[in-house]
Amino acid sequence: MALEDAKTEVDRAFVAEDFRGLSFENVFGGATSFLRRRYAKDVTACDLVVTGVPFDQAVTHRPGTRFGPRAIREASTLLPCDPPYGWGFSPLEEFAIADAGDMAFDYADVASTPDLIEAHAANLIGQGPGLVTLGGDHSITLPLLKAHAARHGKLSVIQFDAHSDLWPDDDMGRIDHGTFMGKAVSLGLIDPATSVQIGIRTECEDLRGFNQIDARTCHERGADWVAARIHEIVRGSPCYLTFDIDALDPAFAPGTGTPVWGGLASWQTAAILRDLAGIALVGGDVVEVSPPYDTTGATAVAGAHVASELCCLYLWNKRRNDPA
Repeated sequence: MALEDAKTEVDRAFVAEDFRGLSFENVFGGATSFLRRRYAKDVTACDLVVTGVPFDQAVTHRPGTRFGPRAIREASTLLPCDPPYGWGFSPLEEFAIADAGDMAFDYADVASTPDLIEAHAANLIGQGPGLVTLGGDHSITLPLLKAHAARHGKLSVIQFDAHSDLWPDDDMGRIDHGTFMGKAVSLGLIDPATSVQIGIRTECEDLRGFNQIDARTCHERGADWVAARIHEIVRGSPCYLTFDIDALDPAFAPGTGTPVWGGLASWQTAAILRDLAGIALVGGDVVEVSPPYDTTGATAVAGAHVASELCCLYLWNKRRNDPA
């Protein structure tokens, strides 16, 4: 059936009759949407929606993540012809998933962007589905947290990252991808005692109450221990998972703005994310994929896999709680 479909399927991002189903159109052709899902702005009929926020004007070093959502979508065309490995279910067939496209904003009016991100996210999740966001730099996570906290209450954060993003900054008007997590604590959006940062390998003087599992501990203790520890820390509370692609070692993800050696391997990350099944995930994002520094496309491929795993994590609970 797949071979026959491959001969005729094309541009399912626009012509698919519904939001469910595997896709067999040629990887190298057709309109690219995330996992070949249908583009839609009305997502009231969906279980999960993916959107892009191509904003990168809050970086401290190399720009380029504005091209991240496009690159992740293109890389994701490798994935929708089979169920995801190791999960035991087929989310594209069992659930209605849409791609809501990218958020519109005025690139020259930087100060207005965070409020636009918050409103964009609030509109999508207000229609009912869960939300996975493709960045963009890591500053976009703060308004995303605001939108999710408004709906779900104070959140636990699971942050995969090379950096803590807790640099001191009391100016809430500043937009910076290295200070947003501290601001999230100050604003009461998250509970640091039930939050955890994984893969950290840069210094931070004040952790603001966060738990940390640094990269060396991940290497020494193993993926299964890390996943079990995350479960212990979040304690079943509503979780938001933010994945900075620089959590991966530059050998696996060179296309990012602030690479740091000694990071997680792809196989470690895949195992940890798979073993997080059962966390009360309410939303998540993948950020800091910078295609200009991604000469082989490996970073975008990693970003696409992470985003797919976030979809699985969200839908795992929906499937368990509502098997029909």
